[in-house]
Amino acid sequence: MKFLSAIVTFENLHEVRRLCHWGPVIALSVIGICSTMAIFDSIIWYWPLDTTGGSVNFIMLLNWTVLILYNYFNAMFVGPGYIPLDWKPDSQQESQYLQFCRVCQGSKPPRSHHCRKCNRCVMKMDHHCPWINNCCGHQNHAYFTSFLILAPLGCSHAAIIFVMTMYTQLYERISFGWSTVKIDMSAPRRVQPLMPFSVPAFAATLFALGLALGTTIAVGMLFFIQMKVILRNKTSIEAWIEEKAKDRIQYYQTGEEFIFPYDLGGRWENFKQVFTWSGTPRGDGVQWPVHPKCHQHTLTIEQLKQKADKRVRSQVQYRAVEVYNGACCPMSKGLQTFFRTPCTEEPRIPLSKGDTILATRGTKWWMYGDKVLGEEQINAGERIRGWFPRRCVEKCHYDTAASDNTSEKKIN
Repeated sequence: MKFLSAIVTFENLHEVRRLCHWGPVIALSVIGICSTMAIFDSIIWYWPLDTTGGSVNFIMLLNWTVLILYNYFNAMFVGPGYIPLDWKPDSQQESQYLQFCRVCQGSKPPRSHHCRKCNRCVMKMDHHCPWINNCCGHQNHAYFTSFLILAPLGCSHAAIIFVMTMYTQLYERISFGWSTVKIDMSAPRRVQPLMPFSVPAFAATLFALGLALGTTIAVGMLFFIQMKVILRNKTSIEAWIEEKAKDRIQYYQTGEEFIFPYDLGGRWENFKQVFTWSGTPRGDGVQWPVHPKCHQHTLTIEQLKQKADKRVRSQVQYRAVEVYNGACCPMSKGLQTFFRTPCTEEPRIPLSKGDTILATRGTKWWMYGDKVLGEEQINAGERIRGWFPRRCVEKCHYDTAASDNTSEKKIN
């Protein structure tokens, strides 16, 4: 198995450090608790050696655990694939269509982005996932998505075992009164169970049930989000780039038509770009199949336009008219602001009335920009930037110089 070779190989031994992080610790703890309790409870509820159904139930339970751990460790240790340092395109002419990474001291191929936490440019980067303490990208996208569907399925099976165990063990131990329900966990059973179901076992099963149900809902939602972008042959970052492209075209009224270059037109064709029988994704992480009306640098050219647009729009000042405490999903700023919060690890900016912000980008409900700081903070090298609700600010109409500068630099 690939993840084992990644651990044993000497030059990759440092990858084991990825386990020493709160994300993998929590994820593996949840997997361990749910799997252990499910095995324990399945022995009590449906002894596997007596019936065919019990054997099938037990084998399926072990199968879920193995598959979940296999895909989880592959997603973590195989990694997304990194662009070599000092990478340059074969043709010097192509460099003008590519962004340059100052950290890696090389050009960034199409679909690659620099991860601040991994400190490398990542092939087809989707996002940096704290639960695997690694990026999700070109080489591990299939493993990560498989983990996202297997975890809810395994937890759903475990939840059924937990419920049936508690039901069968407590059925004869519950006596109903007019005003109270008494549960006597010490009452003897007619048939002595192979393993005792005591009060601690009941509490542990109830706790594991909560973990299983919570994991099923949370991870299941992440799976549907991932499949939505995979079936369009996108990443989460590229979906955001496409949204900004439409916003730029609408803002400047250029009359352009932006076609996402990597959507091959069919869901099955897009699906096969990520999932293969061999487990190795198609492509080398640099060259990609594109839409007939596009070329290899369609997306990178759009990114350069957005970068130029960001410099232009950053001249527009906004003033805070409402206090914002920096919450990720503020309840007091409206339901749309709460539910449309940006799905990103980028920070939020706390605002006080009168603060000035230079906005660089935004959506209908949120904006992103830099807070204007005092001279002492600037000299100290401090910089505060992030997201804030659009309703908390208003445009500084008195900033005529900035407005004139914006109109002169419209992008065609």
